[in-house]
Amino acid sequence: VIGEISDQQIAIENFTPDLIVISPGVPPTNELVLRAAENSIPIWGDLDLAWRLRDRFDTNQEWICVTGTNGKTTVVELTEAMLLASGVRAVACGNIGKPILDCIRDPAEFEVLVVEMSSFQLHYMNSIEPFSAACLNIAEDHLDWHGSFEAYRLSKERIYEGTKVACVYNLEDSATEQMVQVATVHEGARAIGFGLGTPKPSNVGYVDEFLVDRAFLDQRADSALEIASLEDFHGLGVLTPHLLSNIAAATALARSFGVPPAACREALRNFRVSSHRIELVLEHAGVRYINDSKATNAHAASASLSSFESVVWILGGLLKGVDISSLIAKFAKRLRSAVVIGKDRDDILQSFAKLAPEVPVFEISDGDDVMKRAVELASNSAVAGDVVLLAPAAASMDQFASYQDRGTKFSEAVSKLVGSPNG
Repeated sequence: VIGEISDQQIAIENFTPDLIVISPGVPPTNELVLRAAENSIPIWGDLDLAWRLRDRFDTNQEWICVTGTNGKTTVVELTEAMLLASGVRAVACGNIGKPILDCIRDPAEFEVLVVEMSSFQLHYMNSIEPFSAACLNIAEDHLDWHGSFEAYRLSKERIYEGTKVACVYNLEDSATEQMVQVATVHEGARAIGFGLGTPKPSNVGYVDEFLVDRAFLDQRADSALEIASLEDFHGLGVLTPHLLSNIAAATALARSFGVPPAACREALRNFRVSSHRIELVLEHAGVRYINDSKATNAHAASASLSSFESVVWILGGLLKGVDISSLIAKFAKRLRSAVVIGKDRDDILQSFAKLAPEVPVFEISDGDDVMKRAVELASNSAVAGDVVLLAPAAASMDQFASYQDRGTKFSEAVSKLVGSPNG
C-alpha cells in the first residue's frame, strides 16, 4: 500500500495478512499498525526483512550497528573507512541513505554492513544479532513520533539486543551504559566504553594528544595501544569534542572486528566529515561561518554551541515536539545574538524572552530567501572573533527540502554576502 492508509482503502479484517512489512517512517499511531497489534499480526521493518534475507546472499555477513541522537552518520562512515583500510569488504548503509535491502544483495558481497539505525527503524525491529553495536548518546528527539522520551529511549535500547562481540557505549552518557546492562546478549559479549578522558581497561579514549585502545589487547590491565595522534586528524575540519568522541566510538567498533591500529590511523588521515556537519564555510574579517545544518535536534545543536565561545546563532524549523528552552538557557552567555527562522519560531522566541532577555533576537518571517535574510542579519551582528553558526536544533522540511538543502542555501548565502574564504 502506497500513500495514506484509511479504513476505506484497506482493513485488516478484510485482508487478513500473515505479515506486514512497514516503512519505518509510518508512526505507531497509524490505524494499520494499531489494527495489526489488535489482531496479533507481526510487523517487520526493513531491518528485520534484510536480516532474514541475508542468508540467501552471504551466510558469513556481519552487521555492526550504530544509533544515537547525534553523531550516527560520522561514526558509521568512519567505521566503514577503517574496515576498508584493513581490506574488509564493508559498506555504510541503513538510515544513512543507502538502503540496507540493496546492500545485502549487492554483487560486491559485503563482508560487513555498518548499519545506521534510526529510532523509527529500531521501534519496529524484532530480532537480529549484531557483531557489535553502539548507542552513542541519548537525548530528547522525535517525541512527536514516539509519544514520549521513554518510548524513544526504549527504541534506542533495542540496538544492543543479541550482540555477539562488543556493546559500545558512551562513558559520558550514563544512559547508554544502562542500556547495555539490561540487554540480553551472547555469552562473552563485552561492554566497551569510549570517551574523551584517559581510558580504563576495556575502554577507548585519549591520553594527551593520542587516541589509545585499552579494550582490544591482551595486556589491557596495565597498558594501552596507540591508535593515532591528533596530528593524524588534521583533515577532519573543526576538531570539536563531539567529533573526538565520535572518533573514539568508531575506533572501538572497528577494533572489535580486528582492524589493526595502522588501518585505523590510515582511515583517520584520509577521512573527511560529511558536509553540513560543523563545516567551516569560510572566514571573513575575523568571523567564521559554520554550517551545522545536520544539527536537527537540541543534542546536536548543543555539541556545536559548546565548541565555540562567542556565537551568532541561526536556529529554528520543526521542533518535533521537543522543548529547546533548556538549550537556550544553557548557552545564553555565549550568544552575541540569535536569528530565529522556521515554523515553530514562536516557542523559541518565547523561550528567549523568558530565559535570555539580554540576547538580541531577530525573527525571520516566512517568505522567499529565508536563509539569505538570516545570513545578512547574522553577519551584521557578528564581530571579529565570533562564529556565525547555523545549528537549527530543528528539522528542515517546513522551509527547505532537507537539511542538506538548508545547509547548501546557508553556504551559498554566506559566499555571496562576504566573498571569498579568508578575505
